[in-house]
Amino acid sequence: MNKPLVNEYGSKEKLIVATAPLCGCFGCHMSLLDIDERILQLVELVEFDRSPITDIKDIGKCDIGLIEGGVANVHNVEDLREFRNNCDILVAVGACAVNGGVPAMRNQFDIKECLEEAYILGIGIENPHVPNDVEIPLLLDKVHPIHEVVRVDYFLPGCPPSADTFWKFLTDLINGNTIDFPYSLIHYD
Repeated sequence: MNKPLVNEYGSKEKLIVATAPLCGCFGCHMSLLDIDERILQLVELVEFDRSPITDIKDIGKCDIGLIEGGVANVHNVEDLREFRNNCDILVAVGACAVNGGVPAMRNQFDIKECLEEAYILGIGIENPHVPNDVEIPLLLDKVHPIHEVVRVDYFLPGCPPSADTFWKFLTDLINGNTIDFPYSLIHYD
């Protein structure tokens, strides 16, 4: 058993948790919200910073950062590095963050092929051209799992991890218990 996590003031009260999506479907965030009424118990232990619960867009200093999605573009790299710099503990959540997941399926093609398929050859394209706009982040040559870009402290597998898996992970981590999932929480059919 480990020591319970403590906040920056040495107290176990109200650890700060932040979440962020990169390139993925946002399913891991939905699964976190599926802990249902246990969210009230979780709010007794943590304060949410950037997350869909608070709708805060910028990250401050936090104890635990939960990141879902693969790293597919320069904006993802910037967000991920900012999270790593601001979070004491960084958790790769879900298949996309752990191994690239579905977004990494594009890795078998080069960028030019992907852009042509999406913007020129796609069904229903009225003005075929690859956009060149500063608002659209530049794609990386391939989609990366987050541990290829920054140091990751924990990996929470699944597509998405179940609400029960989130609950067990977070409560064990916060309480200083060894992270040890029963087979039922990490077995996927």
